[in-house]
Amino acid sequence: MSSLPFAPPRCFLPPKVVHADTDILVVDKASGVLSVPGRDINNRDSLVSRLEPDYGQVRVVHRLDFDTSGLIVFARHAAALSNLSKQFQARTVDKEYEAVVWGLIEQDEGSVDLPLALDWENRPRHRVDHDQGKPSLTHYVVKERMDNPARTRVTLLPVTGRSHQLRLHMEALGHSILGCPFYAPPAAQAAADRLLLHAAGLGFDHPASGERMNFYSPAPF
Repeated sequence: MSSLPFAPPRCFLPPKVVHADTDILVVDKASGVLSVPGRDINNRDSLVSRLEPDYGQVRVVHRLDFDTSGLIVFARHAAALSNLSKQFQARTVDKEYEAVVWGLIEQDEGSVDLPLALDWENRPRHRVDHDQGKPSLTHYVVKERMDNPARTRVTLLPVTGRSHQLRLHMEALGHSILGCPFYAPPAAQAAADRLLLHAAGLGFDHPASGERMNFYSPAPF
């Protein structure tokens, strides 16, 4: 069994809070920061641990991978956590990601519908598993095709929220996300100095007022 530890934090910039009120925090996470503290003592630094000195207890609604940047919402009390969690479970939260992938995607848009499961012997990797995997669906829309090397900028719209879903679905399509240390071939890994995956759009109902809130963060790559 192999277990790939998290790399030491690469970004020490303070958290970029784009919205704060008594119920929620919306943060634009940098690549190279854990969303929540890891179990290992060397992985205790995280977005949560950096926010709590200024905002008190922060409750985790969802997560972004260490290498992924972009928008993430936290709850500031139990009632907000319950409300937001139900929205994620009901799939009424709008999530939009931007990525740059290896090679040229032929179709202008499409979907990847493949079940995913944890690859226990190679944690934290996951895999496509038609026997025990959980249903996973991602829609994609091509934004730009580029040359030298051939790569594609794409909008990803996940319907489900499985771990490594976007990485695996793009890899299954034959177009790994650039900079991905888990699934991309060596040339695609070396083509970027970080994972080129960014949570660009996030929309949900405010847990107290019910007002629809939409946030957008342009990709930094």
